[in-house]
Amino acid sequence: MKTAFIGLGVMGYPMAGHLKKAGHDVTVFNRSPARAAKWAAEYGGATAPTPAAAAKDQDIVFSCVGRDSDLRQVTLGKDGAFAGMKKGALFVDHTTASATIARELFAAAGQGGFDFLDAPVSGGEAGAVNGKLTIMCGGTQEAYARAEPVMAVYAKQSRLLGASGAGQITKMVNQVCIAGLVQAMAEGFSFARAAGLDMEAVVEVISKGAAQSWQMENRYKTMAAAEYNHGFAVEWMRKDLGIVLDEARNNGASLPVTALVDQFYAEVEIMGGKRWDTSSLFARQEAVRQQRKKS
Repeated sequence: MKTAFIGLGVMGYPMAGHLKKAGHDVTVFNRSPARAAKWAAEYGGATAPTPAAAAKDQDIVFSCVGRDSDLRQVTLGKDGAFAGMKKGALFVDHTTASATIARELFAAAGQGGFDFLDAPVSGGEAGAVNGKLTIMCGGTQEAYARAEPVMAVYAKQSRLLGASGAGQITKMVNQVCIAGLVQAMAEGFSFARAAGLDMEAVVEVISKGAAQSWQMENRYKTMAAAEYNHGFAVEWMRKDLGIVLDEARNNGASLPVTALVDQFYAEVEIMGGKRWDTSSLFARQEAVRQQRKKS
C-alpha cells in the first residue's frame, strides 16, 4: 500500500517504521527535516518537503502531531496534506486532539472526496516501539475497514467506536480514568509512607487484588525512587485534560476529580516537572506531606 506518515515524534517515528517494515511504501514528513532524514536513513523510506507533497498519490496518509493547531496546520494550512490527497484516499489521524477538529476535518475530507478517521492511540512510547498500541477510532465503517489491517502492524487492539469524533471522545475517557487512578496511587503510596510501611511490600500485596492496574505494576517502582524522566509528560497530559474539560463544558458532564488533578499537574509544572512522567503526582503528594510535617 502507498502510505505517508506526517509527524515523527516519539510516537510517530516508530509507528511509521512499523509500516515500512511491514512492506508498505512509506513517505514521511516532519517539521524538522533532520528527523525525517534520520528516519529515512534508518528505515529506507522517502521524505517529502511538505505535507501536501507527502500526501500526493497516497492510498492512506497517517498523522501524529501535538495539538489541534498543529493538526490544522499540517492538514488545512499552506501546503497542508488535504491539498495533496487524491480522490478516494484515506486520512487517518493518530493525534490526541479535540472531537471538534476531528469533525471539522471529517467534513473537509468529505468535500475533498476522500475519507477521514480520527484514531488516537494509547500505550505510550513503549507501545509504539513494540507495536502494541490501542487505537480508538471514529468515522465510517468503510474507512475503518480499510485502515484496520494497515494499523494492525503497530496495534494490539483497535476498534471503531462510532461516528467522527468518537475516537477522540474515547481517548478523553481514557485520560480521565488514568488521571484519577494515578492521583489515587499517589495518595495511597504517600499514606503508606506516612504510616511507616514498606511501599514495595504494600504494592506486592495489594497489586494481587482489586487495586491492581497497569499503572501500579509499571510505575510504583519509579514513583518510590522519585524517577520521573520517562513516559508520558505532564505537559501533554495537561493538554489532554484541557481538551477533556472543554468537552465536558460542551456536553454537561461533571468531572470534579479530573479538574482537581489538572490543578495538581499545574503544581507539578511549577515544581519543574513539565517534562516529568504523569506519575510525578506522587512527588507533589510527598511535597505536601513533608510541608505538613514541618507545620
